Amino acid sequence: MNADASTKRPGGRSTRVRDAVHSAAIALVSERGADQVTLPAVAQRAGVNSSTLYRRWGTVAALLADIARHRGDAGAPPLVGNLRADLENQAVWTLAELSRPGGIAFFRAEVAPDIDERHDGLRECLRRVSERFRPVLDTARERGDAPPSLQQVLDRIIAPLYFRVVFSIPGTDEAYVRELVAGFIDDAPREP
Repeated sequence: MNADASTKRPGGRSTRVRDAVHSAAIALVSERGADQVTLPAVAQRAGVNSSTLYRRWGTVAALLADIARHRGDAGAPPLVGNLRADLENQAVWTLAELSRPGGIAFFRAEVAPDIDERHDGLRECLRRVSERFRPVLDTARERGDAPPSLQQVLDRIIAPLYFRVVFSIPGTDEAYVRELVAGFIDDAPREP
């Protein structure tokens, strides 16, 4: 076998297996909850050998974290050019992603039992959510607005959403998100 034949290719068998495994895991998490999903069950649903999952991901938590990484922000709302509306839209979408069946499981997967994996997963989660909101602030700045800092958005909008979803606090809905953003926009100090 030459080197080219053994290389993983986008769109090749490796990608098809990953997509099948991701789809199977998402379906099982939605049906059973993350704590009831096993790698053999995912392998059976995906139609692949379970040794493939153990070799590639090792644990359900690692598989769910990989799914979270690959899901990215597909379906995120486009920017409309208004800071408040863009923050609201991104925050409502973030809440919807966390709240859908199995959604929080993909965040919790990044809180692995191994301390190093946990730190890596949480840093990756923070990077992804930051990249979701950075364009909102950059676009506002380009329009000549003085938006709040990314850290302020993370502290005052994102952290409360994750906290409320993780702890299943009632009333965490779209209206809550819009009130949260409105209060933040009205009170937030702006970047110089």
